[in-house]
Amino acid sequence: LSFPQKLWVLVESDQIMSIWWSHGGHRIVIDQEMFKVEVLGMKGRLKVFEMENMKSFFRQLNLYGFTKIPRDHERSPSLPEFLAEEEALVAHRKLLVYYHLFFKRDYPQLLEHCKRRAAPKRRAVAAPALQEDP
Repeated sequence: LSFPQKLWVLVESDQIMSIWWSHGGHRIVIDQEMFKVEVLGMKGRLKVFEMENMKSFFRQLNLYGFTKIPRDHERSPSLPEFLAEEEALVAHRKLLVYYHLFFKRDYPQLLEHCKRRAAPKRRAVAAPALQEDP
């Protein structure tokens, strides 16, 4: 499965508690600390992603076109979701919200449009010139 497909399976799962759909299903919410343990900490056959740290996970999100949404722009209008978010804030959990135009609840057919962008090319560092002593 591709990265977006694996992410979709996680968000849709009732067993994974560290990532879920926002109200309306247009964004995903990630409990960063819980996700590190619950998903990136999986071993063996249960392992979902190759990466084991959040920095690499965020890089994959960015490479596939996901955009981080500042928390003050995301408020859930539904009471249960709002209370869960407030509980998380009180517990000092770091909740991250990401958006992708083609990653929406109830529309798995859009996943085919979630393509990996080419990673930015790094400039090669020029080798120091060898100086000959006369």
